[in-house]
Amino acid sequence: MEVIVTGGGVAGAASAIALRRIGAEVTVYEAYSDPAGEVGSFLSLASNGLRGLEALGCLEEVQRLGFAVPTQRMIASSGRVLGEMARGRMPDAPLLSVALMRGRLVETLREQAIHAGARIVTGRRLVGAAPAGDGVGAEFSDGSGASADLLVGADGLWSATRSILNPETARPGYAGMYSVSGVSEGVPGMAGRPPVFNMVYARNGAFIYIPAPDGTVWWSAQIIAPRQPDTSGVGDAEWLAHLAELYRFERTPLAIIEATAQLHRPTLMHVLAEVPTWHDDRVVLVGDAAHPVGAGQGASMAIEDAVVLAQALARNASTAAALAEFDRLRRARIGRMAKIASANREAKKAGPLGRRLSDLFMPVAFRLFYTRATSWLYTHDLGTLPEVTRGAAR
Repeated sequence: MEVIVTGGGVAGAASAIALRRIGAEVTVYEAYSDPAGEVGSFLSLASNGLRGLEALGCLEEVQRLGFAVPTQRMIASSGRVLGEMARGRMPDAPLLSVALMRGRLVETLREQAIHAGARIVTGRRLVGAAPAGDGVGAEFSDGSGASADLLVGADGLWSATRSILNPETARPGYAGMYSVSGVSEGVPGMAGRPPVFNMVYARNGAFIYIPAPDGTVWWSAQIIAPRQPDTSGVGDAEWLAHLAELYRFERTPLAIIEATAQLHRPTLMHVLAEVPTWHDDRVVLVGDAAHPVGAGQGASMAIEDAVVLAQALARNASTAAALAEFDRLRRARIGRMAKIASANREAKKAGPLGRRLSDLFMPVAFRLFYTRATSWLYTHDLGTLPEVTRGAAR
């Protein structure tokens, strides 16, 4: 089987690895050049995403890129702890959530894809696709083209592949929030603290911070802004001053912002209505191209997609049947995750009254319901992939 993958991010690189594991010949087309190390903000991989990496055969390589974060703490604007729980896992699970820089994750997954035998071509963006004989033909931004048995659209939130399958579907819309992140050094009182994922429900939006083993603090401010801001032409010093003003009421976030040593540029947060069509007989969407779920599960869900897609292709005699099975297996799980992500986003945007009510009810909810409410997510049995079998592609 010849496969074209559009997009070389987490979803695309993971799909390339998984498809090579079932013997497919894979070419990844990416619009941008390879990331170089510490690029962009951080992310965390929950236990379900880590099990997906285990199925891909690259768990240990990714674990070495970051550090384990065993615990999550939810904090009110006043500084009161609302709840503490295992981060991204069941309480007794030994596989600990990992925090790492997104660029390093993508870089390593691409290296693993190449090592597995995939080919990666940069500087080409998909602009069109159409049936070609018994397969599908793809057209790229540089005027070149390619054909294959299957086209996997892993080209992210602004997916061109999604637009081909869903020409009438609305584009992503601004979510009423944007994020700014960074790394701080010498934050008073942070030296020697364990790596805990702290989320502060601040007055102007959530503030996340994780003390890293090297003494730095990784942080992300998720700021409420009903009107989409113009993020161009603003220098780092201006952004930091703006953030200090927004988080002036929250003591720890303010101290972290004031100690910033590295600032990552702002990112607008978007939402996308449910995508009605994930596939036809020869084209399929994975990752953010199909379902930008957020809530710290974007990368993990993309990795799960890659594994399940390869499993479906290995089980079915026809590509069309495999893509239908992939859709059936993923829809309900992704839909449930999307509802949680929406609720999380609204909780971060709550006004003064909403925050006061959350301060009252969250401690009870976390203590009594959190573990049971998340067990479906973290105990999911993703299964395995076969060993590489050269020449087994259909």
